[in-house]
Amino acid sequence: MLILNTCPHGEELLVILSFVHKIITLIQIFVPIGLIIWGSIDLGKAVIAGEEKEIKTHQKTLLKRALAGVLIFFIVAIVTFATGLVGGEDWKACWDAAKTGEYELEIN
Repeated sequence: MLILNTCPHGEELLVILSFVHKIITLIQIFVPIGLIIWGSIDLGKAVIAGEEKEIKTHQKTLLKRALAGVLIFFIVAIVTFATGLVGGEDWKACWDAAKTGEYELEIN
């Protein structure tokens, strides 16, 4: 267990950060997959219809959705990196402890 007493707001902040991290992980997994599946279904419908104009339109839509999925996946890493630069060591220690779920607070 990681013994952490550097988190400025104690256990409450760690619990909230742990919950936020779980939600972010779910968003990172399911939103990109959903966008790509949804775009593939739209493209499949256009291909079955056989209209060239609709196929090209849905290809562009699928590309935009795939790009949005990649951005959603990586936005968390970018924000974590940026807040790590600005937030200092206390923030990093709190976020890492919440991310792993392995924390124990020392009571002074």
